[in-house]
Amino acid sequence: METVWLSGAQWLAVLRVGLGLWWLESWRHKDKKGWFERGTGIAWAGDVAAKHRWRAVGKGFDTVVKPRPKAIAYVVVYAELALGLGLVLGFLTPVALVGGLVLNLLYLVLMIHDWAEQGQNAMMALISLVALFGMSWQTWSLDSALGIF
Repeated sequence: METVWLSGAQWLAVLRVGLGLWWLESWRHKDKKGWFERGTGIAWAGDVAAKHRWRAVGKGFDTVVKPRPKAIAYVVVYAELALGLGLVLGFLTPVALVGGLVLNLLYLVLMIHDWAEQGQNAMMALISLVALFGMSWQTWSLDSALGIF
């Protein structure tokens, strides 16, 4: 593989770190007080799920999220932080990439009618796949330094 400036493995690491920074920005700009104290994020998602054209989305939301809105709010917000840190540092990278892919796919299905969000979720999912199958933890990562994966 020929590349410019960096090796292929280093370019994959750049992609991985960029994806991690995207997750960290997602976490940073969230109104955490709104999510944790007023339940704004879960309430918004519940409204979207209730109006969703795929009944399974509303049903799944009612089964999994609605009975435990506070816990799910913490899971979502801190999952984004964990994904960002894991990808930027290259720690447990395959786990972070698969977790991010799953979260992006959940967001993609929930917001299937919001085209602005779809582009972001589709691109983040694609980057996760490329970084996963390209084994982006081979360089510039704690995984590589510690000899895991």
